[in-house]
Amino acid sequence: MDKILNILEKNVEKIYPSKKALEKALRSGKKLRLYIGVDPTATRLHLGHTIGIRKLQEFADLGHEAIFLFGDGTVLVGDPSERATGRKLITSKEVAANSKTWKQQVTPFLNFKKVKEKHNADWLTKLSLKDIINIGSKISAIQLFKRDNFQERLKRGDTVFYHETMYPLLQGYDSVHMDVDLEIGGTDQTFNMLIGRELQKKFRNKEKFVLTTKMILGTDGSKMSKTSNNCIWLTDKPEDMYAKIMRLQDGLIPSYFEAFTNMDPKQTEKIKKGLKNQTIDPMQIKKELAKNITAQVHGQEKANQAEKNFEQVIQQGKTPEKIPTFPLDKLNKQENIIDLLEKTKLAPSRSEAKRLVKQNAVEINSKKITTLEITPKKGDVIRVGKRRWVKIDE
Repeated sequence: MDKILNILEKNVEKIYPSKKALEKALRSGKKLRLYIGVDPTATRLHLGHTIGIRKLQEFADLGHEAIFLFGDGTVLVGDPSERATGRKLITSKEVAANSKTWKQQVTPFLNFKKVKEKHNADWLTKLSLKDIINIGSKISAIQLFKRDNFQERLKRGDTVFYHETMYPLLQGYDSVHMDVDLEIGGTDQTFNMLIGRELQKKFRNKEKFVLTTKMILGTDGSKMSKTSNNCIWLTDKPEDMYAKIMRLQDGLIPSYFEAFTNMDPKQTEKIKKGLKNQTIDPMQIKKELAKNITAQVHGQEKANQAEKNFEQVIQQGKTPEKIPTFPLDKLNKQENIIDLLEKTKLAPSRSEAKRLVKQNAVEINSKKITTLEITPKKGDVIRVGKRRWVKIDE
């Protein structure tokens, strides 16, 4: 497929002002400066983030100047996009902690020899009052308040805080400061990116293209978000990532192939039709998808092992070949099962440990827990649910 058409069509929702205008610019041979920005609101990135990131790399591979922007300045304000309520303000210390491993997380998808890394705190936190007034004078306040989620909140009798209206101005100023020709982002960022387009026009009298990428649904068929427990995180262990994809709703399989693999669109269409007329086994095609995505993040060897683990543990109910161990000398002679689950990290918190025990999701040596007090010994195998194991060792 024509590489330029591929960039303009694969996983693309809309291009402003038009696909035709951007295609003309690309075919002219002009090298564009473009970016994608992500605010470090959490320590983990999910698979959905990689759609725009992959698009950025596609432009970089064609020789364009691509920038991955850490939104460590804009995150201090908090993006109000598609929010039913205001965001809790975040501290600089939390921002630093959140973004600590981000570069490592996106490295499977971004080649930082071709892509520049920038941080908007470097310029946004240095803006003077005069600068902020100047930026604000370029955009109508009515325009900022017109965004749908603000109107919905006002209709409910909720409030919109002034700092929330500043967010699109600050994100928009990134385009001016970096003097970009193009911004990439999800459809949820359309309002903010178009404000940047307007600011670039008013500050520099320059055209800025906006390319929105398609949003992908979570494993349960609803919007992928960290609060919905339906995300495939880039930090997931190989076996967890593989198993999550295997739990994907069958109807989402084609869209995941399209969004997260290099499969030819014609082949994706065949999968869609095959699933519809039941000539394709969803389990087998989902295994192919799970292995492909897991390999991208963790490498082929670990993806192969994750597939083997899934077949043994989930499909056949066997104990996995490799189980994490926990030293016996770090446990008491008598342990409360809640404490044990927390110590071995089989549960992230005491409340989660209590929930798991209450749901009979905990086994020791293939036997359900019947008492809260246990005597751990070497060789004990503790299982939580279908996918979490620990073996007590010396």
